[in-house]
Amino acid sequence: MAQVQKTSYRDAGVDVERGDAFVARIKEKVKSTYGARVVSGIGGFAALYDMGDKLLAAGTDGVGTKVKLAQMLDRHDTIGIDLVAMCVNDVICTGARPLFFLDYIATGKLELPVAEAIVSGTVDGCKQAEAALIGGETAEMPGVYAAGEYDLAGFCVGEVAKPYLIDGGQIREGDALIALPSSGVHANGYSLVRKLVRPDEKELMRACLTPTRIYWKAVQRVLPHVTGMAHITGGGFANVPRMNENFDYIIDALPPMDEIPPVFGVLAERSGLAAAELYRTFNMGVGFVIATREPEAVMQKLAAAGEKCRRIGHIRAGTGRVVVTGADGFSI
Repeated sequence: MAQVQKTSYRDAGVDVERGDAFVARIKEKVKSTYGARVVSGIGGFAALYDMGDKLLAAGTDGVGTKVKLAQMLDRHDTIGIDLVAMCVNDVICTGARPLFFLDYIATGKLELPVAEAIVSGTVDGCKQAEAALIGGETAEMPGVYAAGEYDLAGFCVGEVAKPYLIDGGQIREGDALIALPSSGVHANGYSLVRKLVRPDEKELMRACLTPTRIYWKAVQRVLPHVTGMAHITGGGFANVPRMNENFDYIIDALPPMDEIPPVFGVLAERSGLAAAELYRTFNMGVGFVIATREPEAVMQKLAAAGEKCRRIGHIRAGTGRVVVTGADGFSI
């Protein structure tokens, strides 16, 4: 059998470490704008702003080069769901209820059927998130975008009463980790996906276009039992310690490959990447992680709502690492 040529996220043109370095460089400049009401800003899943008895939680994101797949397949009615999901799933990590959403569409030339399909997906996503789509912006930018090209950005604001804020400070050693499944690749790692999937593989491309899950309706059922939450987004499992970096996150029961979307098996085989790098790039079938001291109650409530959740590990004192145990174990 021919040896597979290893193809990493960096080989595809994305340098995650450089992105982290950029955040480190701008953090103090950004903080210079903060007033007394800013509770937390750059670095968390969502920024928090003090409104008295409540906190506003805000987040912004896009869908990256997944838009290229939508354009190649000429299917634009699901990419708006991804846009909402990438913002909402961050905001709800604080325990906040999504309130409203705004979107931004930039394109070379506004094509009305395409733009309408994008917004239809955004409306669908907002309904799933129980958030209002209250505004947005459309920009025609010939010379920046070629014909048929567009990019998207989204902005979500939620609210949480101060006593119910989930900021990871409630996490304790011994808390369990519960995973909620992803629907597929979601909206991260697509610069690498596009190097591994050929344009003529339409069925595989459609699988890669499967929209990101929105976890609000599941998460709100278990909030009283939660000590921390992590959206498995860009950086893969490296997002888990963002709950609280004073702990290590021990993963001893990852979903087996035959229980996650088949697209991950294809990406793993074609990329030739070791498990540690796969889990730093993709969600590998886990889209959201909940920390709790009451795993039975959480899993019972999620199961009653039709969720196929699973207990994947526990928390111990540490320094912000993800430690995957077993014969092929690794650390992130």
